[in-house]
Amino acid sequence: MHRKMRNISAALFILLIPFAAQAQIPKPSERNWIEDVVEKVLPSVVNISSVKKVSTNQSPLFSDPFFRDFFGNRVPRERVQQALGSGVIVSGDGYIVTSSHVVSGADEVEVRLSDERTFTAKIIGTDPKSDVAVIKIDAKDLPVIKMGSSSDLRIGSYVLAVGNPYGLEGTVTHGIISALGRTGLGITEYENFIQTDAPINPGNSGGALVNMEGELIGINTAILSQSGGNIGIGFAIPVNLVMNVVDSLRQYGRVVRGWLGVTVQEVTPDIAEAMGLESTKGVLIADVVKGSPAAKAGIRQGDVVVSIQGRAVNDPSSLQFLVSEIAPGTSVPVTVVRNGGRKTVNVTIGDLAKAQTPEETFVVQDSRFLQGASVTDLTPPLRDSLEVPNTIDGVVVAGVESNSAAASTGLRPGDVIVAINNTKIAGLGEFKKVIQGINGRRMELSIFRQGMILNMTLIR
Repeated sequence: MHRKMRNISAALFILLIPFAAQAQIPKPSERNWIEDVVEKVLPSVVNISSVKKVSTNQSPLFSDPFFRDFFGNRVPRERVQQALGSGVIVSGDGYIVTSSHVVSGADEVEVRLSDERTFTAKIIGTDPKSDVAVIKIDAKDLPVIKMGSSSDLRIGSYVLAVGNPYGLEGTVTHGIISALGRTGLGITEYENFIQTDAPINPGNSGGALVNMEGELIGINTAILSQSGGNIGIGFAIPVNLVMNVVDSLRQYGRVVRGWLGVTVQEVTPDIAEAMGLESTKGVLIADVVKGSPAAKAGIRQGDVVVSIQGRAVNDPSSLQFLVSEIAPGTSVPVTVVRNGGRKTVNVTIGDLAKAQTPEETFVVQDSRFLQGASVTDLTPPLRDSLEVPNTIDGVVVAGVESNSAAASTGLRPGDVIVAINNTKIAGLGEFKKVIQGINGRRMELSIFRQGMILNMTLIR
Protein backbone atom coordinates (compact mmCIF):
# COMPACT_ATOMS: atom_id res chain seq x y z
CA MET A 1 0.00 0.00 0.00
CA HIS A 2 1.20 3.48 -0.73
CA ARG A 3 1.70 5.67 2.22
CA LYS A 4 -0.60 8.68 1.94
CA MET A 5 -0.44 12.19 3.33
CA ARG A 6 -3.96 12.94 4.49
CA ASN A 7 -5.42 16.41 4.50
CA ILE A 8 -8.53 15.35 6.37
CA SER A 9 -8.83 14.30 9.96
CA ALA A 10 -11.54 11.77 9.36
CA ALA A 11 -10.51 8.17 8.70
CA LEU A 12 -11.21 6.63 5.31
CA PHE A 13 -12.60 3.12 5.65
CA ILE A 14 -12.26 0.57 2.87
CA LEU A 15 -15.58 -0.97 2.00
CA LEU A 16 -17.02 -4.32 1.78
CA ILE A 17 -20.73 -3.11 1.86
CA PRO A 18 -22.94 -1.30 -0.63
CA PHE A 19 -24.91 1.85 -0.38
CA ALA A 20 -28.19 2.20 1.54
CA ALA A 21 -30.80 4.81 0.81
CA GLN A 22 -31.12 8.38 1.91
CA ALA A 23 -32.18 9.85 -1.41
CA GLN A 24 -35.67 11.10 -2.02
CA ILE A 25 -38.12 8.45 -3.20
CA PRO A 26 -39.03 8.71 -6.92
CA LYS A 27 -42.54 9.61 -7.97
CA PRO A 28 -45.08 6.77 -7.71
CA SER A 29 -45.18 6.40 -11.49
CA GLU A 30 -41.42 5.84 -11.50
CA ARG A 31 -41.11 3.45 -8.56
CA ASN A 32 -40.99 0.28 -10.65
CA TRP A 33 -37.69 1.36 -12.23
CA ILE A 34 -35.85 -0.03 -9.20
CA GLU A 35 -37.35 -3.51 -9.60
CA ASP A 36 -36.62 -3.48 -13.33
CA VAL A 37 -32.99 -2.44 -12.84
CA VAL A 38 -32.38 -4.91 -10.02
CA GLU A 39 -33.69 -7.77 -12.14
CA LYS A 40 -31.16 -6.90 -14.85
CA VAL A 41 -28.16 -6.17 -12.64
CA LEU A 42 -28.20 -8.79 -9.87
CA PRO A 43 -27.01 -11.74 -12.03
CA SER A 44 -23.89 -9.76 -13.01
CA VAL A 45 -22.71 -9.11 -9.45
CA VAL A 46 -20.69 -11.83 -7.72
CA ASN A 47 -19.35 -12.60 -4.28
CA ILE A 48 -15.56 -12.77 -3.90
CA SER A 49 -13.61 -14.32 -1.03
CA SER A 50 -9.82 -14.31 -0.92
CA VAL A 51 -7.24 -15.98 1.30
CA LYS A 52 -3.72 -14.77 1.93
CA LYS A 53 -1.14 -16.68 3.95
CA VAL A 54 1.11 -14.40 5.98
CA SER A 55 4.28 -15.50 7.74
CA THR A 56 4.37 -14.74 11.45
CA ASN A 57 7.32 -13.54 13.49
CA GLN A 58 7.99 -16.03 16.28
CA SER A 59 8.82 -14.95 19.78
CA PRO A 60 12.51 -15.22 20.73
CA LEU A 61 11.35 -17.59 23.48
CA PHE A 62 10.91 -20.32 20.90
CA SER A 63 14.65 -20.36 20.24
CA ASP A 64 14.94 -21.88 23.71
CA PRO A 65 14.90 -25.73 23.51
CA PHE A 66 12.69 -25.88 26.63
CA PHE A 67 9.87 -23.92 25.00
CA ARG A 68 10.23 -25.82 21.72
CA ASP A 69 9.92 -29.13 23.56
CA PHE A 70 7.00 -27.85 25.63
CA PHE A 71 4.97 -26.63 22.65
CA GLY A 72 6.26 -29.22 20.20
CA ASN A 73 5.32 -28.40 16.59
CA ARG A 74 2.14 -26.61 17.55
CA VAL A 75 3.60 -23.12 17.13
CA PRO A 76 1.97 -21.53 14.05
CA ARG A 77 4.48 -20.26 11.51
CA GLU A 78 1.91 -18.49 9.35
CA ARG A 79 -1.54 -17.03 9.70
CA VAL A 80 -4.39 -16.71 7.23
CA GLN A 81 -5.96 -13.40 6.23
CA GLN A 82 -9.40 -13.52 4.64
CA ALA A 83 -11.25 -10.83 2.73
CA LEU A 84 -14.80 -10.66 1.42
CA GLY A 85 -15.96 -8.41 -1.34
CA SER A 86 -17.97 -8.09 -4.51
CA GLY A 87 -17.20 -8.13 -8.19
CA VAL A 88 -18.88 -7.30 -11.48
CA ILE A 89 -18.89 -9.53 -14.57
CA VAL A 90 -17.62 -7.50 -17.55
CA SER A 91 -17.28 -10.25 -20.16
CA GLY A 92 -19.15 -13.44 -20.93
CA ASP A 93 -15.96 -15.53 -20.86
CA GLY A 94 -15.24 -14.89 -17.19
CA TYR A 95 -13.51 -11.55 -16.69
CA ILE A 96 -14.59 -9.85 -13.45
CA VAL A 97 -13.65 -6.42 -12.10
CA THR A 98 -13.30 -5.80 -8.36
CA SER A 99 -11.32 -3.69 -5.88
CA SER A 100 -7.58 -4.20 -5.78
CA HIS A 101 -7.44 -4.41 -1.99
CA VAL A 102 -9.89 -7.34 -1.99
CA VAL A 103 -7.61 -9.67 -3.97
CA SER A 104 -4.14 -8.10 -4.01
CA GLY A 105 -1.52 -10.60 -2.85
CA ALA A 106 -4.10 -13.35 -2.32
CA ASP A 107 -3.04 -17.00 -2.58
CA GLU A 108 -6.57 -18.18 -3.30
CA VAL A 109 -9.58 -16.36 -4.75
CA GLU A 110 -13.05 -17.91 -4.93
CA VAL A 111 -16.01 -16.47 -6.82
CA ARG A 112 -19.63 -17.35 -6.15
CA LEU A 113 -22.19 -16.45 -8.82
CA SER A 114 -25.79 -15.44 -8.23
CA ASP A 115 -26.87 -18.96 -9.28
CA GLU A 116 -24.73 -20.41 -6.43
CA ARG A 117 -22.01 -21.84 -8.69
CA THR A 118 -18.49 -21.38 -7.32
CA PHE A 119 -15.22 -21.03 -9.22
CA THR A 120 -11.56 -20.62 -8.40
CA ALA A 121 -10.39 -17.34 -9.93
CA LYS A 122 -7.06 -16.32 -11.42
CA ILE A 123 -5.77 -12.81 -10.72
CA ILE A 124 -5.11 -11.15 -14.10
CA GLY A 125 -3.75 -7.96 -12.58
CA THR A 126 -4.12 -5.43 -9.80
CA ASP A 127 -3.65 -1.66 -9.79
CA PRO A 128 -3.36 -0.27 -6.25
CA LYS A 129 -3.00 3.26 -7.63
CA SER A 130 -6.64 3.22 -8.71
CA ASP A 131 -7.84 0.34 -6.47
CA VAL A 132 -8.99 -1.69 -9.48
CA ALA A 133 -8.29 -5.37 -10.12
CA VAL A 134 -9.23 -7.91 -12.78
CA ILE A 135 -9.77 -11.61 -12.07
CA LYS A 136 -10.96 -14.42 -14.35
CA ILE A 137 -12.93 -17.61 -13.88
CA ASP A 138 -13.21 -20.53 -16.30
CA ALA A 139 -16.80 -20.09 -17.42
CA LYS A 140 -18.79 -19.16 -20.52
CA ASP A 141 -21.98 -17.34 -21.39
CA LEU A 142 -21.99 -15.37 -18.15
CA PRO A 143 -24.46 -12.49 -17.62
CA VAL A 144 -22.52 -9.33 -18.48
CA ILE A 145 -23.46 -6.02 -16.93
CA LYS A 146 -24.44 -3.26 -19.33
CA MET A 147 -21.73 -0.61 -19.59
CA GLY A 148 -22.54 3.03 -19.00
CA SER A 149 -20.38 6.15 -19.13
CA SER A 150 -19.11 8.33 -16.32
CA SER A 151 -18.43 11.30 -18.62
CA ASP A 152 -22.05 12.49 -18.74
CA LEU A 153 -23.12 11.97 -15.11
CA ARG A 154 -25.10 14.67 -13.34
CA ILE A 155 -25.27 15.61 -9.68
CA GLY A 156 -28.65 14.60 -8.26
CA SER A 157 -29.12 11.56 -10.50
CA TYR A 158 -30.52 8.43 -8.85
CA VAL A 159 -28.17 5.47 -8.47
CA LEU A 160 -28.38 1.90 -7.19
CA ALA A 161 -25.60 0.02 -5.42
CA VAL A 162 -25.50 -3.77 -5.69
CA GLY A 163 -23.16 -6.01 -3.74
CA ASN A 164 -22.58 -8.68 -1.13
CA PRO A 165 -22.23 -7.09 2.32
CA TYR A 166 -20.84 -9.59 4.83
CA GLY A 167 -21.48 -12.25 2.17
CA LEU A 168 -25.22 -11.42 2.02
CA GLU A 169 -25.73 -11.84 -1.70
CA GLY A 170 -27.87 -9.64 -3.86
CA THR A 171 -28.20 -6.65 -1.53
CA VAL A 172 -29.53 -3.53 -3.28
CA THR A 173 -29.64 0.04 -1.96
CA HIS A 174 -30.21 3.42 -3.59
CA GLY A 175 -29.21 7.05 -3.31
CA ILE A 176 -28.17 9.99 -5.47
CA ILE A 177 -24.94 11.38 -6.88
CA SER A 178 -23.81 14.10 -4.47
CA ALA A 179 -20.68 15.30 -6.28
CA LEU A 180 -18.37 14.45 -9.17
CA GLY A 181 -14.63 14.59 -9.71
CA ARG A 182 -13.62 14.34 -6.07
CA THR A 183 -9.80 14.43 -5.65
CA GLY A 184 -7.24 14.96 -2.91
CA LEU A 185 -8.81 12.45 -0.52
CA GLY A 186 -5.74 10.24 -0.11
CA ILE A 187 -7.68 7.05 -0.87
CA THR A 188 -5.78 6.22 -4.06
CA GLU A 189 -3.10 7.93 -6.13
CA TYR A 190 -5.36 8.47 -9.14
CA GLU A 191 -8.59 10.00 -7.90
CA ASN A 192 -11.67 11.25 -9.71
CA PHE A 193 -14.39 9.83 -7.48
CA ILE A 194 -18.14 9.83 -7.77
CA GLN A 195 -19.51 10.91 -4.38
CA THR A 196 -22.88 9.65 -3.17
CA ASP A 197 -25.01 10.41 -0.12
CA ALA A 198 -26.12 6.78 0.04
CA PRO A 199 -25.11 5.14 3.34
CA ILE A 200 -22.20 2.71 3.14
CA ASN A 201 -21.03 0.28 5.80
CA PRO A 202 -17.71 -1.58 6.06
CA GLY A 203 -17.74 -4.78 4.03
CA ASN A 204 -18.54 -4.31 0.32
CA SER A 205 -15.67 -3.19 -1.94
CA GLY A 206 -16.01 -3.95 -5.61
CA GLY A 207 -19.80 -3.64 -5.74
CA ALA A 208 -21.58 -2.08 -8.72
CA LEU A 209 -22.95 1.45 -8.85
CA VAL A 210 -25.55 1.67 -11.64
CA ASN A 211 -27.85 4.31 -13.08
CA MET A 212 -31.60 4.15 -13.69
CA GLU A 213 -30.98 2.24 -16.94
CA GLY A 214 -29.07 -0.51 -15.13
CA GLU A 215 -25.76 0.62 -16.65
CA LEU A 216 -22.53 0.36 -14.70
CA ILE A 217 -21.22 3.85 -13.85
CA GLY A 218 -18.85 3.07 -10.98
CA ILE A 219 -17.27 0.58 -8.57
CA ASN A 220 -17.82 1.20 -4.84
CA THR A 221 -14.56 1.73 -3.00
CA ALA A 222 -14.55 3.78 0.22
CA ILE A 223 -16.39 5.90 2.75
CA LEU A 224 -15.52 9.01 4.71
CA SER A 225 -16.21 8.46 8.38
CA GLN A 226 -14.82 9.31 11.80
CA SER A 227 -16.06 6.17 13.51
CA GLY A 228 -16.50 3.58 10.77
CA GLY A 229 -20.23 4.22 10.72
CA ASN A 230 -22.15 5.94 8.00
CA ILE A 231 -22.34 9.71 7.62
CA GLY A 232 -23.65 9.71 4.06
CA ILE A 233 -20.38 10.30 2.19
CA GLY A 234 -19.35 7.39 0.00
CA PHE A 235 -17.12 7.13 -3.06
CA ALA A 236 -17.08 5.07 -6.25
CA ILE A 237 -14.46 4.78 -9.00
CA PRO A 238 -15.89 6.08 -12.33
CA VAL A 239 -16.51 3.33 -14.87
CA ASN A 240 -14.44 5.08 -17.58
CA LEU A 241 -11.36 4.88 -15.35
CA VAL A 242 -12.23 1.32 -14.33
CA MET A 243 -12.51 0.06 -17.91
CA ASN A 244 -9.31 1.82 -18.99
CA VAL A 245 -7.49 -0.12 -16.27
CA VAL A 246 -9.30 -3.35 -17.15
CA ASP A 247 -8.47 -3.07 -20.87
CA SER A 248 -4.83 -2.25 -20.09
CA LEU A 249 -4.41 -5.17 -17.67
CA ARG A 250 -6.00 -7.58 -20.13
CA GLN A 251 -3.95 -6.41 -23.09
CA TYR A 252 -0.55 -5.64 -21.55
CA GLY A 253 -0.59 -7.25 -18.12
CA ARG A 254 0.12 -3.82 -16.62
CA VAL A 255 -1.54 -0.41 -16.53
CA VAL A 256 -0.30 1.91 -19.28
CA ARG A 257 -0.50 5.58 -18.29
CA GLY A 258 0.41 8.79 -20.03
CA TRP A 259 3.32 11.01 -18.98
CA LEU A 260 3.78 14.74 -19.49
CA GLY A 261 7.07 15.33 -17.69
CA VAL A 262 6.45 18.36 -15.49
CA THR A 263 6.56 19.30 -11.82
CA VAL A 264 3.56 21.42 -10.88
CA GLN A 265 2.10 23.32 -7.96
CA GLU A 266 -1.25 24.81 -7.08
CA VAL A 267 -2.19 28.29 -8.19
CA THR A 268 -2.73 30.13 -4.91
CA PRO A 269 -4.62 33.44 -4.69
CA ASP A 270 -1.28 35.26 -4.29
CA ILE A 271 0.15 33.57 -7.39
CA ALA A 272 -3.02 34.29 -9.36
CA GLU A 273 -2.87 37.98 -8.39
CA ALA A 274 0.84 38.29 -9.16
CA MET A 275 0.41 36.68 -12.59
CA GLY A 276 -2.79 38.55 -13.42
CA LEU A 277 -4.86 35.38 -13.65
CA GLU A 278 -8.64 35.50 -13.55
CA SER A 279 -8.91 32.66 -11.03
CA THR A 280 -6.91 30.01 -9.18
CA LYS A 281 -7.99 27.33 -11.65
CA GLY A 282 -5.07 25.62 -13.37
CA VAL A 283 -1.60 24.45 -12.32
CA LEU A 284 1.68 26.32 -12.32
CA ILE A 285 4.63 24.61 -14.03
CA ALA A 286 7.44 24.63 -11.47
CA ASP A 287 9.88 22.59 -13.54
CA VAL A 288 10.04 20.70 -16.83
CA VAL A 289 11.96 17.43 -17.16
CA LYS A 290 14.60 17.65 -19.87
CA GLY A 291 13.70 15.62 -22.95
CA SER A 292 10.16 15.05 -21.70
CA PRO A 293 7.02 15.38 -23.86
CA ALA A 294 6.34 18.77 -22.25
CA ALA A 295 9.87 20.02 -22.96
CA LYS A 296 9.71 18.89 -26.59
CA ALA A 297 6.40 20.71 -27.05
CA GLY A 298 7.78 23.98 -25.68
CA ILE A 299 6.04 24.08 -22.29
CA ARG A 300 8.08 26.28 -19.96
CA GLN A 301 8.62 26.84 -16.28
CA GLY A 302 6.14 29.52 -15.17
CA ASP A 303 3.40 28.47 -17.60
CA VAL A 304 -0.04 27.85 -16.11
CA VAL A 305 -1.80 24.85 -17.65
CA VAL A 306 -5.55 25.48 -17.85
CA SER A 307 -6.74 22.69 -20.13
CA ILE A 308 -5.62 19.50 -21.85
CA GLN A 309 -7.43 17.91 -24.75
CA GLY A 310 -10.24 20.44 -24.22
CA ARG A 311 -10.83 19.37 -20.60
CA ALA A 312 -10.35 21.87 -17.78
CA VAL A 313 -7.37 21.49 -15.45
CA ASN A 314 -8.37 22.73 -11.99
CA ASP A 315 -5.54 21.50 -9.76
CA PRO A 316 -2.48 19.20 -9.77
CA SER A 317 -4.58 16.09 -9.09
CA SER A 318 -6.84 16.73 -12.07
CA LEU A 319 -3.84 17.25 -14.38
CA GLN A 320 -2.28 13.97 -13.25
CA PHE A 321 -5.56 12.13 -13.74
CA LEU A 322 -6.25 13.60 -17.19
CA VAL A 323 -2.72 12.84 -18.46
CA SER A 324 -2.83 9.30 -17.07
CA GLU A 325 -5.92 8.52 -19.16
CA ILE A 326 -4.27 9.51 -22.46
CA ALA A 327 -2.65 6.69 -24.43
CA PRO A 328 1.11 7.12 -24.94
CA GLY A 329 1.90 8.37 -28.44
CA THR A 330 -1.28 10.44 -28.66
CA SER A 331 -0.90 14.10 -29.67
CA VAL A 332 -3.14 16.36 -27.62
CA PRO A 333 -3.63 20.15 -27.36
CA VAL A 334 -2.48 21.71 -24.09
CA THR A 335 -3.53 25.29 -23.34
CA VAL A 336 -1.33 27.41 -21.07
CA VAL A 337 -1.36 30.98 -19.83
CA ARG A 338 1.96 32.65 -20.57
CA ASN A 339 2.80 36.36 -20.14
CA GLY A 340 -0.86 37.22 -19.72
CA GLY A 341 -2.03 35.48 -22.88
CA ARG A 342 -3.26 32.04 -23.81
CA LYS A 343 -1.21 29.69 -25.96
CA THR A 344 -2.03 26.17 -27.17
CA VAL A 345 0.70 23.65 -27.97
CA ASN A 346 0.42 20.07 -29.18
CA VAL A 347 2.07 17.52 -26.91
CA THR A 348 2.77 13.89 -27.80
CA ILE A 349 2.13 12.09 -24.53
CA GLY A 350 4.80 9.68 -23.28
CA ASP A 351 4.60 6.37 -21.40
CA LEU A 352 4.93 6.80 -17.63
CA ALA A 353 6.50 3.35 -17.26
CA LYS A 354 9.20 4.30 -19.76
CA ALA A 355 9.73 7.82 -18.44
CA GLN A 356 13.40 8.65 -18.40
CA THR A 357 15.34 9.04 -15.22
CA PRO A 358 16.67 12.54 -14.50
CA GLU A 359 19.59 13.60 -16.70
CA GLU A 360 21.21 15.82 -14.10
CA THR A 361 22.50 14.94 -10.67
CA PHE A 362 23.82 17.89 -8.69
CA VAL A 363 26.54 17.36 -6.08
CA VAL A 364 26.55 19.97 -3.32
CA GLN A 365 30.12 21.24 -2.85
CA ASP A 366 30.05 24.38 -0.72
CA SER A 367 27.51 24.09 2.07
CA ARG A 368 28.00 24.00 5.83
CA PHE A 369 25.01 21.61 6.07
CA LEU A 370 24.55 19.78 2.76
CA GLN A 371 28.07 19.35 1.32
CA GLY A 372 28.49 15.82 -0.03
CA ALA A 373 24.84 15.27 -0.96
CA SER A 374 23.90 14.34 -4.53
CA VAL A 375 20.41 15.49 -5.46
CA THR A 376 18.22 15.14 -8.50
CA ASP A 377 14.72 16.01 -9.69
CA LEU A 378 11.73 14.09 -8.33
CA THR A 379 10.56 12.47 -11.58
CA PRO A 380 7.37 10.40 -11.92
CA PRO A 381 9.28 7.07 -11.78
CA LEU A 382 11.15 8.19 -8.65
CA ARG A 383 7.91 9.43 -7.10
CA ASP A 384 6.36 6.02 -7.69
CA SER A 385 9.32 4.00 -6.46
CA LEU A 386 9.76 6.12 -3.31
CA GLU A 387 5.99 6.26 -2.70
CA VAL A 388 5.96 10.06 -2.54
CA PRO A 389 2.42 11.55 -2.51
CA ASN A 390 1.45 13.97 -5.26
CA THR A 391 1.13 16.72 -2.65
CA ILE A 392 4.88 16.59 -2.01
CA ASP A 393 7.44 18.35 -4.23
CA GLY A 394 11.18 18.68 -3.83
CA VAL A 395 14.49 17.12 -4.86
CA VAL A 396 15.60 13.55 -4.16
CA VAL A 397 18.81 12.75 -2.32
CA ALA A 398 20.51 10.30 -4.68
CA GLY A 399 23.62 9.77 -2.57
CA VAL A 400 25.49 10.96 0.52
CA GLU A 401 29.29 10.91 0.84
CA SER A 402 30.58 9.35 4.03
CA ASN A 403 31.99 11.76 6.66
CA SER A 404 30.45 14.71 4.78
CA ALA A 405 28.39 17.61 6.13
CA ALA A 406 25.29 16.01 4.61
CA ALA A 407 26.04 12.78 6.46
CA SER A 408 26.40 14.70 9.72
CA THR A 409 23.06 16.37 9.00
CA GLY A 410 21.51 12.91 8.80
CA LEU A 411 20.50 12.88 5.16
CA ARG A 412 19.92 9.48 3.55
CA PRO A 413 19.53 8.35 -0.07
CA GLY A 414 15.83 8.45 -0.90
CA ASP A 415 15.07 11.47 1.27
CA VAL A 416 13.13 14.22 -0.48
CA ILE A 417 14.19 17.75 0.45
CA VAL A 418 10.94 19.73 0.37
CA ALA A 419 11.93 23.05 1.99
CA ILE A 420 15.00 24.99 3.12
CA ASN A 421 14.59 27.94 5.48
CA ASN A 422 10.84 27.75 4.89
CA THR A 423 11.30 28.13 1.12
CA LYS A 424 9.58 25.32 -0.77
CA ILE A 425 11.76 23.43 -3.22
CA ALA A 426 9.91 22.81 -6.47
CA GLY A 427 12.81 21.29 -8.40
CA LEU A 428 16.55 21.18 -8.92
CA GLY A 429 16.72 24.74 -10.25
CA GLU A 430 15.00 26.11 -7.17
CA PHE A 431 17.26 24.03 -4.90
CA LYS A 432 20.43 25.52 -6.44
CA LYS A 433 19.16 29.06 -6.00
CA VAL A 434 18.22 28.52 -2.36
CA ILE A 435 21.48 26.94 -1.19
CA GLN A 436 23.54 29.64 -2.91
CA GLY A 437 21.93 32.21 -0.64
CA ILE A 438 22.69 30.42 2.63
CA ASN A 439 25.69 31.91 4.46
CA GLY A 440 24.76 31.69 8.14
CA ARG A 441 25.31 29.05 10.78
CA ARG A 442 21.63 28.08 11.04
CA MET A 443 19.38 26.31 8.59
CA GLU A 444 15.81 25.03 8.73
CA LEU A 445 15.45 21.81 6.71
CA SER A 446 12.28 19.88 5.89
CA ILE A 447 12.49 16.43 4.32
CA PHE A 448 10.01 13.71 3.38
CA ARG A 449 11.07 10.25 4.56
CA GLN A 450 9.02 7.03 4.66
CA GLY A 451 5.65 8.73 4.70
CA MET A 452 6.51 11.53 7.15
CA ILE A 453 7.70 15.14 7.01
CA LEU A 454 10.72 15.69 9.25
CA ASN A 455 11.62 19.26 10.26
CA MET A 456 15.16 19.93 11.47
CA THR A 457 16.86 23.02 12.85
CA LEU A 458 20.59 22.83 12.15
CA ILE A 459 23.15 25.05 13.89
CA ARG A 460 26.83 24.76 13.08
